[in-house]
Amino acid sequence: MSDQIYNVLFLCTGNSARSILAEAILNRVGAGRFKAYSAGSHPKGEVHPFTLQLLKTLNHDTSFARSKDWQEFAVPGAPEMNFVFTVCDNAANESCPVWPGQPMTAHWGVPDPAEVEGTDAERHLAFAEAYRMLNNRISIFVSLPMSTVDKLALQKRLDEIGRDLPRAG
Repeated sequence: MSDQIYNVLFLCTGNSARSILAEAILNRVGAGRFKAYSAGSHPKGEVHPFTLQLLKTLNHDTSFARSKDWQEFAVPGAPEMNFVFTVCDNAANESCPVWPGQPMTAHWGVPDPAEVEGTDAERHLAFAEAYRMLNNRISIFVSLPMSTVDKLALQKRLDEIGRDLPRAG
């Protein structure tokens, strides 16, 4: 088994909800094999309070959570990414910085819980659903045989992860 730690960057527009959730999930379920980061193309500057509340309720450490620009990861000295995943449609359609090392990329779009209107209960449910979807995808991702599968087959599987999961559970 490889001792390599894979760096993964989750991108979204605001970096206040979905990408932060994904970062927290992967850093927990990645069992030391993955190091997750998150960023946004137009970061909000703060993490959505419902994101922090959900993560705390699920016993995640939230000390990592801050809204940051994706350019932070495209400068000399930044961690070299093995994988870059967009988790919202806006970020997937924007021009991304050039990532050193040519990481593998995929789009794992998830509806934006921060855009949901309604009661607090309905809004919290939207955040929980985003978490569930991301957790399912990330759980599949971490089980992939990274060191033994060829790059083309791995890319195909990464793309499938973003397409194949049902939205309701």
